[in-house]
Amino acid sequence: MIQVQNLTKKFGDRTAVDGISFHVKKGEIVGLLGPNGAGKTTTMRMLTCFLPPDEGEATLCGHSILENPFEVKNNLGYLPEYPPIYEEYLVEPYLHFICQIKNVAKKQRKQAVDLVLEKCGLTSVRKRLIANLSRGYKQRVGLAQALVHDPRILILDEPTLGLDPNQIREIRALIKGLAGDHTVVLSTHILPEVSATCDRVIVIHEGKIVASDTHENLLKTHGGSLEDIFAKLTAGGNAP
Repeated sequence: MIQVQNLTKKFGDRTAVDGISFHVKKGEIVGLLGPNGAGKTTTMRMLTCFLPPDEGEATLCGHSILENPFEVKNNLGYLPEYPPIYEEYLVEPYLHFICQIKNVAKKQRKQAVDLVLEKCGLTSVRKRLIANLSRGYKQRVGLAQALVHDPRILILDEPTLGLDPNQIREIRALIKGLAGDHTVVLSTHILPEVSATCDRVIVIHEGKIVASDTHENLLKTHGGSLEDIFAKLTAGGNAP
């Protein structure tokens, strides 16, 4: 579903993403795990065609980010670190607006909005002003806008950032429930996020992949806790 080969991005003299390669299978939830500044967000911006790579290639649903960016965007939903929501809208009209700009057929928009309101737990606030919602509900609206056109792939950048513990549990459960129907790539620097939501983890450090496996296999291979393994890998350890 996603193939990444030798993807590289530089900003001046700094290499933010350094020749990374990985794949994601259909229906998988894969976490990009790494400390702040590891290259996670830059990777996601390249996969979503917001940022061109300096080297390498990636294909999503068989479409090249270099040659067919519009086809790539038609097949994915993107939740950046800070949700792209217009707070002066009511929730339901905002999602209808998103349907328009994502070319959802007019006769299908009501069904699409109703479905995503239910899936994201927003039915009770569908008539509320987005500006008056809690941080957790705004995050749900951001996820709903990424889902409303029923994309095959979801790219989620730090989806639980700034949420309280209850909100974090709710969003993790929501993401976990998307497995199978959608292929999901999420970035995080929070270790419990991996255990709670992801089938597989790709550890990134200083722009390079230092490990890629299930967290269970990482525990078997390296021993110790996931926290210890993460500390070792991001201190310069090699990929298994």
